[in-house]
Amino acid sequence: MFEIIDREDRGGERDTVIKVIGIGGAGGNAVDHMIREGVNGVDFITANTDSQALGRSVAVDRLQLGKSGLGAGAKPEAGRSAAMEARDAIAEALTGAHMVFITAGMGGGTGTGAAPIVAEVARELGVLTVAVVTKPFGFEGKRLKIAEAGIAELQKHVDSLIV
Repeated sequence: MFEIIDREDRGGERDTVIKVIGIGGAGGNAVDHMIREGVNGVDFITANTDSQALGRSVAVDRLQLGKSGLGAGAKPEAGRSAAMEARDAIAEALTGAHMVFITAGMGGGTGTGAAPIVAEVARELGVLTVAVVTKPFGFEGKRLKIAEAGIAELQKHVDSLIV
């Protein structure tokens, strides 16, 4: 027979650990919104190259990407480089997760450059990885091209991608 076990009966532990990591400005805003709306049952992390934006986040777990704290200047290569510097910290933050949701806005520096690195680290840890990203409007020309290149790179490292 089947038996229903309440969470309290297991000491409040979760069987499945889900982590949501917001990367860059848009990703951080998405995480903050989820926290303010009372989404439960997941661990929230914000990761950014901009230390001021990181300081304003309501997420308890925050990752500074890179050492300068000055942002990525809308340059994906700067976001990527900052995430590469922080690979160990990213791995530590994602350790223990069974599933990771990555959220980011594509077309800028941090989200576009760092999201594929975060996904790569999650995959190396054997974690089911889903990315939920936004891309710029069609009239945003250059940003849209940058976003599409970033999305193509991100696709290589996730189990599922929602744009």
